[in-house]
Amino acid sequence: MMNSIDVFTQNSIRIRDGGKTIYIDPFQMRKEPHDADLILVTHDHFDHFSPEDIAKVSRPDTVLVVPEKMKTKARDAASLVGRIETVSPNGSYTIEGVSFATIPAYNNLKPFHPKSAEWVGYILEAGGKRIYIAGDTDVTKENKAVQCDIALIPIGGTYTMDAKKAAELVNIIAPAVVIPTHYGTVVGKESDAETFKALVKPPTEVVIKKQY
Repeated sequence: MMNSIDVFTQNSIRIRDGGKTIYIDPFQMRKEPHDADLILVTHDHFDHFSPEDIAKVSRPDTVLVVPEKMKTKARDAASLVGRIETVSPNGSYTIEGVSFATIPAYNNLKPFHPKSAEWVGYILEAGGKRIYIAGDTDVTKENKAVQCDIALIPIGGTYTMDAKKAAELVNIIAPAVVIPTHYGTVVGKESDAETFKALVKPPTEVVIKKQY
């Protein structure tokens, strides 16, 4: 399964599973593969909802999935995809044969990602694994209860958890594998990945996969 997960800039992720290609928050994509069956957006900030990058990965039949409260803003990408579906936190969905759940994603004290916005992370069922993509979030009561095999967790700080807090979350939920995201571009240093890796306790394996 690990060979089927690619990590790009910020929270930009591609997962391939059983002939399906799923993108999460495509951003600053360097190629234009036009291969997305499903595009999942966690929230409406420019580095997560980028119509320019949705255009690079979408096809005429691609389904764009967004939180309910950004439904109006998502119309900016309506001409780039086949249709738009909306989701809410704490939901379970199956779209185009892909099953996933939504986990609230928010900051506790910082103002950047309020809980009231109802933005989300996703737990995908793919390759026989549960894959948690946290989105822009702090450590919360909801994500401390997540059960998953693979976790993709932001570590850059400022708008999300930093490396230390991210490691604290991972050590609570104890996935088999964790992949750091959301560092080395807008916020966070490339070296944050090594700091994070040193703080994560066995048996969780840290895999650094960011390509650019």
